[in-house]
Amino acid sequence: MTVEREKVVIVRTQVGRVAGAVAVVGAVVSGCGSGPSQVGSAVIVGSDAVPLSQVQSQLDVALGKTAAVSQLAYQGVGTDDIARDVVSRAVVHDLLQRAAANEGIVVGDQQVDAALAAIGGADAATQSSLYNLSALRERVRDEITAAELARRYVDRLTVTVDVAAATSRADAEAKARAIAAGGPAADAVFSTNAQKGLKFSAAADPEAASGALFGTTAGKIAVFQPAPSQSSWIVMRVVDRRTDATPAGPSVANQIDQATLVKIGERLLQPMADELGVRVNPRYGVWDPIQLRVVAQGQEAGTIMTPTAG
Repeated sequence: MTVEREKVVIVRTQVGRVAGAVAVVGAVVSGCGSGPSQVGSAVIVGSDAVPLSQVQSQLDVALGKTAAVSQLAYQGVGTDDIARDVVSRAVVHDLLQRAAANEGIVVGDQQVDAALAAIGGADAATQSSLYNLSALRERVRDEITAAELARRYVDRLTVTVDVAAATSRADAEAKARAIAAGGPAADAVFSTNAQKGLKFSAAADPEAASGALFGTTAGKIAVFQPAPSQSSWIVMRVVDRRTDATPAGPSVANQIDQATLVKIGERLLQPMADELGVRVNPRYGVWDPIQLRVVAQGQEAGTIMTPTAG
């Protein structure tokens, strides 16, 4: 596969994979050395711990909705997947609360009521999902917050990346380590089947803005497989990432559908998650920074490395 084709793959197929993971998350219930202990915690975000008891309580509610659980099982989603989704939503909820505080975003009860009314009302939504009413309202509030976050930044979010293709995960990770180390070895990675200085704008391609391409901070190296059906992997060094770029034209925020805005808003949380750190109780799995969710050990879609060169 040529590098020019890889460029298209970054913007399209990798985003599709992430979107698919988010779709599963949307089907389940959410939750809300030093620092808190992992013992008794389902996940720790920075210094915030989500108790195991909280996750178990939410999981009990979800599993009690046997019709919805059966439907998910038919689709290949098991109880372990539901539990990981509960923990994933707890992480996103924590990060969104922090972002809302930083940005001065306040979502009132009337906004939540209006959103629920638009989808048929709280009762209907509760009956057809794995949520109880409290969790449903929290989830809706989170979505409104994420969408507002996206509206504030989508016109000004840009990235510049250097990209190299790899034949396997091992090859990709070896190339990423060489890039992280710097020097001639790093230069060699970009000497063949690679392209430097590719520029992307979230406003020009909002669907792509929900992917790791736009969430990885400058200087870091992301490794991921564009799609499970492909054997190739991508190594991406982020040269520059801006959330304050001058818009290229009129705002596109009002032209983007709500679901895509929510995904973009959640992707904007990636730098915060990287900075704070997300520690998952091993019983649930590990945090995947590419998919922004908890996955089973060994099922990460990729990894993000920090340069080691001085």
